[in-house]
Amino acid sequence: MKLLTATILTAIVAPMTPAHAATTPVPRLDVAQYDAPGTDTRAADSLNAEWISLVNDGGKPVSVTGWSIREQGGRVYTFGAVTIAAKGRLWLHTGRGADTGEHRYWNSGNHLWNNTGDEATLRDPAGRVTDTCAWTRQANRTRVAC
Repeated sequence: MKLLTATILTAIVAPMTPAHAATTPVPRLDVAQYDAPGTDTRAADSLNAEWISLVNDGGKPVSVTGWSIREQGGRVYTFGAVTIAAKGRLWLHTGRGADTGEHRYWNSGNHLWNNTGDEATLRDPAGRVTDTCAWTRQANRTRVAC
């Protein structure tokens, strides 16, 4: 009877705790610098001083290939082949630049994040929302922790 009870409990509990859930890190939004320092211009230094970062708090690298970030106005950036290192960070800059392992570029010619308030939504490759970061205007602040 004990063996039968253990088998039934295993069958009930096992599906609720998949083995990969505890070992697969999930990236999250960490900080958004939504108001580039100085006057907002369409110059590369101004556009690239506006960014949002993702972090991987896990102990293993995590791929964000196919993940996307959407801003409140509907513009979407989808990540190509890129991995965030264990305990690492990835910055997504608004402007143009050469993508690296830690810096990606939206390639927008305009500022994306509204200084008066906006919301970033992180989605996995299946389109499921995994994180959001929202803000409103506050005096003397140009960035927000998500």
